[in-house]
This record gives sequence, C-alpha cells and structure tokens, in this order.
Amino acid sequence: MAGIPSRVESPNAYAPPASALAHGPSNYLVPLSVLTTLFFIWGGLTSLNDVLIPHLKGIFSLSYFEAMLVQFCFFGAYGLMSIPAGRFVKAIGFKKGIMVGLAGAAVGCLMFYPAAAIRSYGVFLFAFFVLATGIVVLQVAANPFVAVLGKPETASSRLTLTQAFNSLATFVFPRFIGPLILAVAGLSAAELALLTPAARQAQEAHAVQLPYVALAGLLGLLAIVVAVSKLPKIDTSSTSGSTDGGGAGVLPDRGSAWRYRHLVFGAGAIFMYVGAEVAIGSLLVNYFKESYTLGLPENEGTRLMPWYWLCAMIGRFIGSLVTLRLFKPGKVLAAHAVVASLLVLASTFTTGWTAVITIIAVGLLNSVMFPTIFTLAIDGLGRHTEQGSGILCAAIVGGAFIPALQGVFADAAGLHISFLLPAACYLYIAWYGLKGHAADSKPAIAA
Repeated sequence: MAGIPSRVESPNAYAPPASALAHGPSNYLVPLSVLTTLFFIWGGLTSLNDVLIPHLKGIFSLSYFEAMLVQFCFFGAYGLMSIPAGRFVKAIGFKKGIMVGLAGAAVGCLMFYPAAAIRSYGVFLFAFFVLATGIVVLQVAANPFVAVLGKPETASSRLTLTQAFNSLATFVFPRFIGPLILAVAGLSAAELALLTPAARQAQEAHAVQLPYVALAGLLGLLAIVVAVSKLPKIDTSSTSGSTDGGGAGVLPDRGSAWRYRHLVFGAGAIFMYVGAEVAIGSLLVNYFKESYTLGLPENEGTRLMPWYWLCAMIGRFIGSLVTLRLFKPGKVLAAHAVVASLLVLASTFTTGWTAVITIIAVGLLNSVMFPTIFTLAIDGLGRHTEQGSGILCAAIVGGAFIPALQGVFADAAGLHISFLLPAACYLYIAWYGLKGHAADSKPAIAA
C-alpha cells in the first residue's frame, strides 16, 4: 500500500501505466528518494493523531466520542476530497500537485499554533481536516511516480519499499515526536502542581505548538526540494486502457464501476479495514491507561503504542515476500481477518499483558489486508479501473466513522467492551476474502 497517510496505504487511483513515462532522468535514484521521503512524512503525520487524541481528551475533558472526532475530521477528508483532488492534480500536473499538497499539509500544521493559543478544540479539528486535505492531494499526485520510476517488472518491489518507509514512520513519529508533545513544555510535576487548572490546560495546549511548527517547516523545505528536483513527466493520455486484474480477466463492460459486485463489496471491506485499524490505534494509549490492562501513564503508553504499527511493517514484509506468493490472495485475506478478529476478542475478554499483547499483535494481521482487498476489488474492471480505484480511495472514510462509533460504544459500555466493534469489522473482511471478492455475472446495481 503505497502511502496513505499513516498506516493505511493509498490506492494508486490515478496512476498511469509504466508506458506513461514521457521524459525524465535515466537514473531514478534521486526522484525515488524524494518520493519515499514524502511517503515517510505523511505516514508519520497521520500516526501522530494517535498521540494527540489522548492528549486532547485530557486537555478538553472530552468523552471518547468527542476525542474520536479527530479521526472523523482527518479521515473525513478522504471521503470529501479524494475525487476533487484527482481532478485538481490532472489540471495542474503531478509535480505541482505534490508541491500544493505539501503546502496544504504545512498550513494544517501551522494551524495547530493558533488552536493551542486560543485553546479551541474546534480549531484543532479544522486543523486536522486541512492537514488531511493536503495529504490527500499529496498522495494523489505522488503515488503515480513510484509506479513509473524504473522498469515495469520491478514496480512491485519499489512499491513495497515505499510502503515499508511509510510504516516505519508510523513507528518512529509517535515514539520520538510523541514524547515531545506530551512533555508539557518541559515542566516538572512540582511545577505543574503550582499551576491553576486553567494555566495547566494552557501549558499542555502550548506543548503541541513547537513540534507542529517544526513539521510545517519540514514540509515547506520538502516543497522546495520537489520544486528544484527533475522529476520525470507523465503522459496521462495513456491511462484509459483496459486493465486485466489477472484473476477474472476483463469482465463484460457494464458502463460503470458501481455495477461490479466485487468492487462494491470491496469498497465495504476497505471501509471496515481502515475503520478497524484506525479505531484500535487511536485508543491504544487510553487502553493502556486502564487499570484492567497496565495502568500506564500517558507518556509511557505513547512509547508502547508504536509497536502496533511496527508489527504492521513486519507483517508487510512477510506477506509480500512469502505469504502472498504461496497462497491465493482471497484465502490469505480471510485467514488474516479471522485471526485478527480472534485476537481482538481475546484482548476484550482478558486483562493485563495478555490483553495488551493480543491487541498489539493485530497490527501484524493488518499488514496485508489493504493491498489484497484493493487488488481483488479492481480485478477485471478494464476501462473502469480508474473509477473503481477512486471508489476504493473514498472508502477510506471508514477511518472517520468506525472510530467515532467505537467512541460512542466506549462512552456507553466501557472502553474494554467497545473493541467488539473492530472484531466485527474483521469478520466482514473475512467474508469478502472467502466469498465476496468473486466476480459475479450479476451487476451490483440494476440498470
């Protein structure tokens, strides 16, 4: 999954074939390095949401539902902005699209400064939306280059490399930048005890400012690097050809991607997968704080949480090099989803380290789900492959709705039992791997 913000990798909805490379350098090491850096940065920025959610929950005394509005605003941008971003990038070009995406993400980071200054949760939420919109534009513009930088037969290895760096960022950012956010501007416990509640709230809010201003500066620097880099040009006139998914072959043309059942069911699987993965990651720090798990303070929980994402990176290498080469993708997907559901259930009905280890291990099973669902869903779409990819990209909005819904359950029944929701999401994904991905002779939507 080459680079969605965070741990969720973006479908290359607008990627032209390798033959679309028009004019560019014969040595692609430099542009590929630049693009891999972009994947690393947007993965890291997304992963910081998991640090900020418990931080903002404490600052503003939020319920779980209110805290999960962070992910609702962030991933909601995928549902609202993916298709407009694609049209925008087609109008201005891929290189300029990357620069605009970086600039938009930088603006989102800078908005954390006034949000903290006025201590407004609403402004924080708007900043998350702006940041995510910049990342959406960045992804739509940057993903095509990975597919065309080099020989077509090595495209998958390049994608795996960029995905690994994207996943690495989801481990590095929370582990090393997260503690800076939670350091409360360097004040000791004794100094904090002397502050009034309002003054302490202000101090905790200001702790967010410096890291995000620094990240904005980094994004601006990357925009300059992209501007002066000689990225190859892509000829988009060759993107309309049929695509053979390699399984069902090119299916009969039905006039619209929406009329293919396996695509529609696949969009549902993407919705469930992203929602479950994001919901779990977003609540881990709070989960580790509970007395029935480890009772860890927030800063210690933040150091433990990135292992969930590190497991995803390890599982991605195992899946790409071993598992997916030995077994049919549908069966691999179903097996991973069933085990993931069982692990979530085990965590829900146990305590202590058992509950913690089983929920972290879910990251290992998440690793192959997105690319497997994506390839199964677009199989045989032919000239509708681009539209199908856009539909799957919009389905990432599951990262907005499922976490919010789990927040409602956590407020009503408790955080522990609320993990039954992602367990149910994985069961749907298992069904898709076993039955739902099969191309059907009947259209999904009747004419």
